[in-house]
Amino acid sequence: MQFHLLFVLCLAFTGLAAQQSPTLAEFTTFLEEEIANDQIAGAVTLIVHHGDTLHHGAWGYSNKEDEVLMNTDQVFHIMSMTKPIISVAAMMLWEEGKFQLDDPIDQYLTGFNNLRVTKDATAGKDGPTVAADRVPTIRQLFSHTAGFSHGLGGTPLDNDIAKALYFSPQTDIADRVQTLTELPLVAQPGTRWSYSASPDVLALLIEKLSGQTPADYLREKIFVPLGMHDTGYNMSASQAARMPRLYKIVDGQLVRDKMQMPASGHSVFGGTHGLLSTVDDYGKFCQMLLNGGEANGHRLLKASTLKLMTEAHIGDVPYAPGHTFGLGFGVTTVTPEDGTDQAGRFHWSGAYSTFFFVDPVNDLYAVLMTQTSPYTGKYGEALKRFVYGGLK
Repeated sequence: MQFHLLFVLCLAFTGLAAQQSPTLAEFTTFLEEEIANDQIAGAVTLIVHHGDTLHHGAWGYSNKEDEVLMNTDQVFHIMSMTKPIISVAAMMLWEEGKFQLDDPIDQYLTGFNNLRVTKDATAGKDGPTVAADRVPTIRQLFSHTAGFSHGLGGTPLDNDIAKALYFSPQTDIADRVQTLTELPLVAQPGTRWSYSASPDVLALLIEKLSGQTPADYLREKIFVPLGMHDTGYNMSASQAARMPRLYKIVDGQLVRDKMQMPASGHSVFGGTHGLLSTVDDYGKFCQMLLNGGEANGHRLLKASTLKLMTEAHIGDVPYAPGHTFGLGFGVTTVTPEDGTDQAGRFHWSGAYSTFFFVDPVNDLYAVLMTQTSPYTGKYGEALKRFVYGGLK
């Protein structure tokens, strides 16, 4: 099997052979082995430490059947890696005083006064419910504690929610949010962390408060200032030609996933997913986060705002030990003894196995993108393991 940008070529390309740690060399080997074993078709990476690029290359194929090699400028569906971007955009409006975090969302948007909460998720969307005891706050939307679902939990209710939100026609983001409010919550607001479609509500809030569609607002306020020219909800024909094929594992075999979304024609500019981007473009977003809100000569957020976003905002709601959730980011709170993580690291991922994290303590960020389903977290954990192994 051929590979695009073998390890030696990658080093020659970056000109950083002396800085490549043995552990990151092992990361290259790991990716090559995963491709050779048909676990993924290909991958693109970017790891930057103290401003130096330690790992940047493309491996495997963007189109395995036709043996089209992967390149570093491939345009990926980043899925839930849309969520941190929409969260930053919303917090830009917070800095302008457009809302307060503990404002109830019905202060700005309609449809949130009569929410219902399921009494039995196994009974689906038409099962018994009780009235929500409060209106969710904007903070709860950011932190996934508003009671909404993403439709990913596997219960009959989750399946009904996924079908209604993502497999039924929606005209625009207002239409999708209206659908969301007509479905039962999975928990009372503020009582449980539930990965959810709340960022879609944030996207609609952006539209309401800015007077622009989320697509226009993101382009004007984030993508153009940071030079993210290959990021958006709809791609040009030339950008679409750089999209890798989506693959999935079925009975242990890597096959094409026919559910791949098109690169253009989208009118629902959401916050849960929807953006396409490249590794280098997302790296520019990460660099801004690492710099405390500023990059490419533009300040998007105050450093204090970004610090606020990467603190705990879920109170005593249970979450994974050693971790918490902020305003749009998962956050590590405890540095493990084996050094495989760092307190203060913040991160997220996407359903098609795209991953990123930012670590201000160690002055680094890392991005890994494939187009593989179903999501397992395997490659995000590998990215973290190999990066922190190289820092020891």
